[in-house]
Amino acid sequence: MSDIKDVVEAVIAGEVEKVAELTQELVDAGEKPSEIIKEGLVAGMDVVGDRFKANEMFVPEVLIAAKAMHAGMDIVKPLLTEGESASAGTVVMATVEGDLHDIGKNLVAMMLQGAGFEVVDLGVDIPAAEFVEAVKEHQPDVVGLSALLTTTMPAMEETINSLAEAGLRDQVKIMVGGAPVSEDFADEIGADGYAPDGSSATDLAREFIA
Repeated sequence: MSDIKDVVEAVIAGEVEKVAELTQELVDAGEKPSEIIKEGLVAGMDVVGDRFKANEMFVPEVLIAAKAMHAGMDIVKPLLTEGESASAGTVVMATVEGDLHDIGKNLVAMMLQGAGFEVVDLGVDIPAAEFVEAVKEHQPDVVGLSALLTTTMPAMEETINSLAEAGLRDQVKIMVGGAPVSEDFADEIGADGYAPDGSSATDLAREFIA
Protein backbone atom coordinates (compact mmCIF):
# COMPACT_ATOMS: atom_id res chain seq x y z
CA MET A 1 0.00 0.00 0.00
CA SER A 2 1.42 3.37 -0.95
CA ASP A 3 1.93 5.96 1.72
CA ILE A 4 1.55 9.74 1.52
CA LYS A 5 5.28 10.02 2.26
CA ASP A 6 5.93 8.17 -1.01
CA VAL A 7 4.08 10.98 -2.81
CA VAL A 8 6.33 13.57 -1.13
CA GLU A 9 9.45 11.67 -2.27
CA ALA A 10 8.15 11.20 -5.81
CA VAL A 11 7.32 14.91 -6.15
CA ILE A 12 10.81 15.89 -4.96
CA ALA A 13 12.34 13.40 -7.41
CA GLY A 14 10.16 14.75 -10.23
CA GLU A 15 8.69 11.33 -11.05
CA VAL A 16 5.61 12.45 -12.96
CA GLU A 17 4.03 9.06 -13.68
CA LYS A 18 4.83 7.71 -10.24
CA VAL A 19 3.14 10.68 -8.53
CA ALA A 20 0.03 10.11 -10.65
CA GLU A 21 0.01 6.37 -9.82
CA LEU A 22 0.57 6.88 -6.08
CA THR A 23 -2.07 9.61 -5.92
CA GLN A 24 -4.60 7.37 -7.64
CA GLU A 25 -3.77 4.50 -5.25
CA LEU A 26 -4.32 6.76 -2.25
CA VAL A 27 -7.63 8.01 -3.68
CA ASP A 28 -8.76 4.43 -4.30
CA ALA A 29 -7.77 3.53 -0.73
CA GLY A 30 -10.08 6.27 0.55
CA GLU A 31 -7.52 8.88 1.57
CA LYS A 32 -9.02 12.38 1.72
CA PRO A 33 -8.12 14.47 -1.37
CA SER A 34 -7.35 17.51 0.80
CA GLU A 35 -4.90 15.41 2.86
CA ILE A 36 -3.19 14.08 -0.27
CA ILE A 37 -2.71 17.66 -1.44
CA LYS A 38 -1.52 19.05 1.87
CA GLU A 39 0.55 16.17 3.24
CA GLY A 40 1.76 14.85 -0.10
CA LEU A 41 1.85 17.19 -3.07
CA VAL A 42 2.27 20.53 -1.30
CA ALA A 43 4.63 19.05 1.30
CA GLY A 44 6.84 17.77 -1.53
CA MET A 45 6.92 21.16 -3.25
CA ASP A 46 7.78 22.81 0.08
CA VAL A 47 10.92 20.67 0.29
CA VAL A 48 11.72 21.52 -3.33
CA GLY A 49 11.32 25.23 -2.51
CA ASP A 50 13.67 24.99 0.45
CA ARG A 51 16.29 23.09 -1.56
CA PHE A 52 16.00 25.59 -4.39
CA LYS A 53 16.58 28.44 -1.93
CA ALA A 54 19.64 26.65 -0.57
CA ASN A 55 20.99 26.10 -4.12
CA GLU A 56 20.67 22.35 -3.70
CA MET A 57 18.16 22.14 -6.57
CA PHE A 58 18.09 24.13 -9.78
CA VAL A 59 15.44 25.49 -12.13
CA PRO A 60 15.12 22.41 -14.39
CA GLU A 61 14.65 20.13 -11.37
CA VAL A 62 12.10 22.48 -9.85
CA LEU A 63 10.13 22.57 -13.10
CA ILE A 64 10.08 18.77 -13.27
CA ALA A 65 8.98 18.54 -9.62
CA ALA A 66 6.20 21.04 -10.34
CA LYS A 67 5.12 18.96 -13.31
CA ALA A 68 5.00 15.87 -11.07
CA MET A 69 2.96 17.77 -8.50
CA HIS A 70 0.47 18.85 -11.19
CA ALA A 71 0.08 15.23 -12.28
CA GLY A 72 -1.20 14.48 -8.78
CA MET A 73 -3.27 17.66 -8.57
CA ASP A 74 -5.07 16.78 -11.80
CA ILE A 75 -6.33 13.60 -10.13
CA VAL A 76 -7.38 15.01 -6.74
CA LYS A 77 -8.61 18.50 -7.62
CA PRO A 78 -11.87 17.36 -9.23
CA LEU A 79 -12.59 15.26 -6.10
CA LEU A 80 -12.47 18.14 -3.66
CA THR A 81 -15.83 19.18 -2.26
CA GLU A 82 -16.78 22.86 -2.29
CA GLY A 83 -15.89 23.31 1.36
CA GLU A 84 -12.44 21.81 1.07
CA SER A 85 -11.32 23.23 -2.26
CA ALA A 86 -8.56 24.30 0.12
CA SER A 87 -7.20 27.09 -2.04
CA ALA A 88 -4.70 29.05 0.02
CA GLY A 89 -5.78 32.21 -1.81
CA THR A 90 -5.74 33.73 -5.30
CA VAL A 91 -2.77 35.44 -6.92
CA VAL A 92 -2.93 37.42 -10.16
CA MET A 93 0.52 37.78 -11.66
CA ALA A 94 2.32 38.86 -14.81
CA THR A 95 5.41 40.47 -16.25
CA VAL A 96 4.81 44.21 -16.63
CA GLU A 97 4.42 46.21 -19.83
CA GLY A 98 7.44 46.32 -22.14
CA ASP A 99 9.02 43.20 -20.64
CA LEU A 100 8.91 39.79 -22.31
CA HIS A 101 10.76 37.72 -19.71
CA ASP A 102 8.81 34.89 -18.17
CA ILE A 103 11.07 32.15 -16.76
CA GLY A 104 11.24 33.68 -13.27
CA LYS A 105 7.53 34.51 -13.31
CA ASN A 106 6.64 30.98 -14.41
CA LEU A 107 8.74 29.51 -11.64
CA VAL A 108 7.03 31.72 -9.06
CA ALA A 109 3.63 30.72 -10.46
CA MET A 110 4.52 27.03 -10.16
CA MET A 111 5.80 27.43 -6.61
CA LEU A 112 2.60 29.27 -5.63
CA GLN A 113 0.43 26.57 -7.23
CA GLY A 114 2.53 24.01 -5.42
CA ALA A 115 1.64 25.74 -2.16
CA GLY A 116 -2.06 25.52 -2.96
CA PHE A 117 -2.72 28.99 -4.38
CA GLU A 118 -4.98 29.59 -7.35
CA VAL A 119 -2.76 31.45 -9.82
CA VAL A 120 -4.09 33.63 -12.62
CA ASP A 121 -1.07 34.17 -14.87
CA LEU A 122 -1.75 37.01 -17.31
CA GLY A 123 1.50 36.46 -19.22
CA VAL A 124 4.11 39.00 -20.30
CA ASP A 125 4.09 42.64 -21.46
CA ILE A 126 0.91 43.38 -19.51
CA PRO A 127 -0.20 47.05 -19.32
CA ALA A 128 -1.47 48.55 -16.06
CA ALA A 129 -5.07 48.67 -17.32
CA GLU A 130 -5.06 44.92 -17.84
CA PHE A 131 -3.99 44.33 -14.23
CA VAL A 132 -6.87 46.56 -13.13
CA GLU A 133 -9.36 44.49 -15.16
CA ALA A 134 -7.93 41.23 -13.82
CA VAL A 135 -8.25 42.41 -10.21
CA LYS A 136 -11.87 43.39 -10.82
CA GLU A 137 -12.62 40.06 -12.47
CA HIS A 138 -10.74 37.62 -10.21
CA GLN A 139 -10.81 39.47 -6.86
CA PRO A 140 -7.37 38.14 -5.92
CA ASP A 141 -5.74 38.37 -2.49
CA VAL A 142 -2.32 39.10 -3.98
CA VAL A 143 -0.99 40.72 -7.17
CA GLY A 144 2.52 39.75 -8.31
CA LEU A 145 4.49 42.03 -10.65
CA SER A 146 7.65 40.87 -12.39
CA ALA A 147 10.28 42.89 -14.29
CA LEU A 148 13.64 41.75 -15.60
CA LEU A 149 14.77 45.01 -17.18
CA THR A 150 15.63 48.25 -15.40
CA THR A 151 13.75 50.05 -18.19
CA THR A 152 10.48 48.30 -17.34
CA MET A 153 10.66 48.81 -13.57
CA PRO A 154 8.69 52.11 -13.79
CA ALA A 155 5.78 50.10 -15.21
CA MET A 156 5.48 48.46 -11.78
CA GLU A 157 4.85 51.81 -10.14
CA GLU A 158 2.43 52.74 -12.90
CA THR A 159 0.48 49.52 -12.28
CA ILE A 160 0.28 50.19 -8.53
CA ASN A 161 -0.89 53.76 -9.21
CA SER A 162 -3.53 52.53 -11.66
CA LEU A 163 -4.88 50.10 -9.06
CA ALA A 164 -5.03 52.99 -6.58
CA GLU A 165 -6.87 55.22 -9.09
CA ALA A 166 -9.36 52.43 -9.72
CA GLY A 167 -10.00 52.22 -5.96
CA LEU A 168 -8.66 48.66 -5.81
CA ARG A 169 -5.31 49.21 -4.11
CA ASP A 170 -6.56 48.45 -0.60
CA GLN A 171 -8.17 45.18 -1.63
CA VAL A 172 -4.92 43.47 -2.62
CA LYS A 173 -1.40 42.91 -1.38
CA ILE A 174 1.19 43.65 -4.06
CA MET A 175 4.50 41.83 -4.31
CA VAL A 176 7.23 42.59 -6.82
CA GLY A 177 10.23 40.66 -8.07
CA GLY A 178 12.80 40.25 -10.83
CA ALA A 179 16.55 40.61 -11.19
CA PRO A 180 16.86 44.43 -10.98
CA VAL A 181 14.19 44.80 -8.29
CA SER A 182 15.07 45.30 -4.63
CA GLU A 183 13.41 45.72 -1.25
CA ASP A 184 14.18 49.46 -1.40
CA PHE A 185 12.58 49.80 -4.82
CA ALA A 186 9.51 47.90 -3.58
CA ASP A 187 9.16 50.35 -0.67
CA GLU A 188 9.70 53.32 -2.98
CA ILE A 189 6.87 52.41 -5.35
CA GLY A 190 4.47 51.45 -2.54
CA ALA A 191 4.46 47.68 -2.99
CA ASP A 192 3.68 45.52 0.05
CA GLY A 193 6.64 43.24 -0.39
CA TYR A 194 9.58 42.04 -2.46
CA ALA A 195 10.54 38.44 -3.22
CA PRO A 196 13.86 37.46 -4.82
CA ASP A 197 12.67 33.98 -5.86
CA GLY A 198 9.71 31.62 -6.08
CA SER A 199 10.19 30.17 -2.65
CA SER A 200 10.30 33.60 -0.97
CA ALA A 201 7.28 34.70 -3.01
CA THR A 202 5.34 31.72 -1.63
CA ASP A 203 6.33 32.58 1.95
CA LEU A 204 5.35 36.19 1.35
CA ALA A 205 1.97 35.26 -0.13
CA ARG A 206 1.29 33.03 2.87
CA GLU A 207 2.20 35.89 5.24
CA PHE A 208 -0.09 38.30 3.37
CA ILE A 209 -3.03 35.93 3.64
CA ALA A 210 -2.41 34.94 7.25
